[in-house]
Amino acid sequence: MSDVETDVLGAPYTAETISLPDDSEGPVVATLVHRPAAATTRRAVLHVHGFADYFFQTEYAEWWNDRGYDFYALDLRKYGRSILPHQTPNYVEDLEEYFPELDAAWSAITTRDDHDHVVLTAHSTGGLIVPLWAVARSPAAVGMILNSPWFDLQGEWWLRTFGTAVIKQVGARTPRRIIPRSVNGLYGRSLHRDYDGEFDFDFRWKPLESQPVYAGWLRAVRNGHARLHRGMDVGCPALVLSSARTAYPSEMNDEVHRTDIVLDVRQIRKWATSLGGHVTSIAIKDARHDVVLSLPEVRKQVYVEMDLWLGTYVDHEAG
Repeated sequence: MSDVETDVLGAPYTAETISLPDDSEGPVVATLVHRPAAATTRRAVLHVHGFADYFFQTEYAEWWNDRGYDFYALDLRKYGRSILPHQTPNYVEDLEEYFPELDAAWSAITTRDDHDHVVLTAHSTGGLIVPLWAVARSPAAVGMILNSPWFDLQGEWWLRTFGTAVIKQVGARTPRRIIPRSVNGLYGRSLHRDYDGEFDFDFRWKPLESQPVYAGWLRAVRNGHARLHRGMDVGCPALVLSSARTAYPSEMNDEVHRTDIVLDVRQIRKWATSLGGHVTSIAIKDARHDVVLSLPEVRKQVYVEMDLWLGTYVDHEAG
């Protein structure tokens, strides 16, 4: 771990670089962002972002601080703050490649910083990676909150059957082959304050039209989906949040702001129980894909649901 510096979000956010072993492209780092609670606490939350994304959701961090949690967010290798000039953004060939930075972040939070009441949270692709890591490592997490986790491949049924077989073959033989897809940029525009939203984020790290999808990376995701679908036990109570509805608009309209236009929420709800025996799944009416970036009145409801769940299953014994 490197020296701690003030984060790009400004004080009191700090950023700490995690140096990791080189991969085929060269040096690798991850970044642990931290916003401390107002008073010393043994409680903490560790958050992981989604695809073509990074941590910038300051209201989310402040919400946790207000509940007495130190907030940590991990920008995974080749994402956001962790992208190095020689790297292919977002690219890995196995989701387990992310486990070392999750190990390092967990150790920093629990051992070095002395937290013993830790909640794991994650969004979208992070919502697949974190459960896989939790099953492999069995951390003593007290709860897990997944925000629109990517639990299956959206689209036509054949993409999930023989289409996936093709993806796995191509991903093994030519992993750097780009998978053609169409991204209209409406989701990013619905969020950013320079367009139709209220939030600020760096287009270098979260482009409006996403990032290229490579066959090797998609193969890794489909292997992760298969592991989830076989069933697992993440070892703690889990809350799965999603929008109530999916839509695929082709122009900016009200649906862009009030539905998930990235993932199929029916799949999220279908596979939620694969996480183990203690899962709560809640569909939030009018929520966006990242539910904590929904319209103001909607995300108020998101936080109400999180508060109720935390108080019932996570914080009731912590005092």
